Amino acid sequence: MLLAVDVGNTNISYGLFDGARLVHHVRTESSRSRTVDEYIVLLRQMFAMRGVDPDAVDGAVLASVVPPLNETIVQVLEEGFRCEPLVVGPGIKTGIKVLYENPREVGADRVVNAVAAFDWAKSGVIVVDFGTATTFDCVTETGDYLGGVIAPGVQISADALFARASRLQRVEIARPTKAVGRNAVTSMQSGLVFGYAGLVDGLCERLKAELDYPCRVLATGGLAKLIAPETRSIEHVDDHLTLTGLRLIYERNQ
Repeated sequence: MLLAVDVGNTNISYGLFDGARLVHHVRTESSRSRTVDEYIVLLRQMFAMRGVDPDAVDGAVLASVVPPLNETIVQVLEEGFRCEPLVVGPGIKTGIKVLYENPREVGADRVVNAVAAFDWAKSGVIVVDFGTATTFDCVTETGDYLGGVIAPGVQISADALFARASRLQRVEIARPTKAVGRNAVTSMQSGLVFGYAGLVDGLCERLKAELDYPCRVLATGGLAKLIAPETRSIEHVDDHLTLTGLRLIYERNQ
């Protein structure tokens, strides 16, 4: 089985693939203070709780946007699963060209998402990723990574609001019944949910107007299922898009 690892700023996602099928998916916090041994014990126990023999893992692939964690997670895979991981970066076969002015500035997760999104769309596609940042990645009709947009994430915006406005209390990020809030809680929820839906539609409209090819729109990330239904632009949500892209890249490098 293949273990795909996506190291994000907030969480680390681990996907266990049996061929093309994702059979298990677990998460841990992206903790820089946790030791290699702690990660190994935690991850092996999480798989064992799901009836998975960790020794069945015979391949691993890793993408990370947190450089200080790279060496730690590589050691976790080498020592805990006896696998030398394929690390997504320069020199790795992805099957796509990165047309950014400086390709090294593009996060590995954005390239991986582009690979999976083009495999899904088979055409031009915009990937909206609701992560720590909300990113929009444009993939050409030939499958190349063109560029995109980086905006503050929903949670980051909420945290900034709660921290800087002394009279506003922290609220759950959830869909209110109406756009017009009649109290502080629903007013903030409206701004966060409907406001970000408007941001998505506005940026997707602007991106499509600049591109000279038709684009589909695909969403992923923690809050995608909350925001996507409120938009006109997003066609489909794939919670495991990055893990699928890692699997595809791993297969292309065998």
